[in-house]
Amino acid sequence: MNMKKIRKMSRTQLDEQMAVWFPASIRNNFVSTGSTPRERKWKRLIAVLGLALSVAVCATAVQGQQDKSKRPSPPASAHFAFPDGKSINVDYSSPRLKGRKIHGPDGLNPDGKVWRAGANEATTFVTDTDTIVGGKDVPAGNYTLFVVPNPESWTLIISKKTGEWGIPYPGESFDLVRTEMKVSQLSEPLENFTISFEKTESGCVLRMDWATTRASVTISEKK
Repeated sequence: MNMKKIRKMSRTQLDEQMAVWFPASIRNNFVSTGSTPRERKWKRLIAVLGLALSVAVCATAVQGQQDKSKRPSPPASAHFAFPDGKSINVDYSSPRLKGRKIHGPDGLNPDGKVWRAGANEATTFVTDTDTIVGGKDVPAGNYTLFVVPNPESWTLIISKKTGEWGIPYPGESFDLVRTEMKVSQLSEPLENFTISFEKTESGCVLRMDWATTRASVTISEKK
């Protein structure tokens, strides 16, 4: 509802609007209290304006949650299909570099600290076939990905805990496996954090690229 229109409402119009939004017990309190008609009208006006503002804020929040593409770190995904039709899907949010650095004590991914490999909701790893990730067995199922970045090597964490926000890290007790990722340098800085798959003879390589860093790990289907 338009705020300017609410402010111009008569006492009768405010009473009618309050009848729509408030139960009788609350309406009666506003109508019966106040030393003058003017004061009572202002109480009605404040009540209606307050609720209208609350509704507008809630509607904006819901719309923002629904339209995730407008987030600073929008959603992204990566998909790989094995020759037999089985597949791996990764869903994540892609943060932007925006002139920042990813390594170091004040970096976006502090060295030696667990990072959620994305932003917003936890990064998901879903496979409908048993796989071998970096030499470790990962049965078919739904998982969450975390990493421990360092300048020379990254550690990939595949967690059994799912459905949570990306932080905080749920702890080692939920780890399915930890495996090393190979680190190499990109020829040019990459603004958007990107997860992708590259097909190989034995399966694929999962790659995480950001800034000038590429972390990768091999994945094959367990026979």
